[in-house]
Amino acid sequence: QRRMWAYALGFTVLPHIGGFLSWFFNRKEMPVWYEKLKKPSWCPPCKILSVAWSVLYTGMGYASYLIWNDLGGYSSKIFIPLGLYGAQLALNWAWTRFFFRARNLKLALINVLCLDGLAIGTVFSWFHINKIAVLLMVPYLGWLAVATYLTTRIWKDNREEKPKKSE
Repeated sequence: QRRMWAYALGFTVLPHIGGFLSWFFNRKEMPVWYEKLKKPSWCPPCKILSVAWSVLYTGMGYASYLIWNDLGGYSSKIFIPLGLYGAQLALNWAWTRFFFRARNLKLALINVLCLDGLAIGTVFSWFHINKIAVLLMVPYLGWLAVATYLTTRIWKDNREEKPKKSE
């Protein structure tokens, strides 16, 4: 019983570690460059974003534990459901680096579109394993939809004009 608690805690904390490291290594870039970008009026403030991600990471981390547990722990059955989860989690963490560190809005947009596909694939692969895990991922999918639209708007509104070729 104690061992299962440790696994549940480990799976739940894992997304937070990457999220924290992403924030930590990019925290200096955020207030300076980000504040200068053109953003839609409905763009949430940074303080809300950190709280939202904390809640979402907790839900998705615990959901991944439920899947792992229902599939019997370390077995070949976890490869696709948790492989998809791990891939989308890596893209989730990478978005911050592309957006803030590299300041590459186009790459951040491509990243979040791939992330959307992997997150949806993750949820579909989990559907017949654990419905509670799927429900825990629904807020994350909703937030990803907002993040994708926001990334798209920021990319569109902050593109630099390409110099015209002289004839």
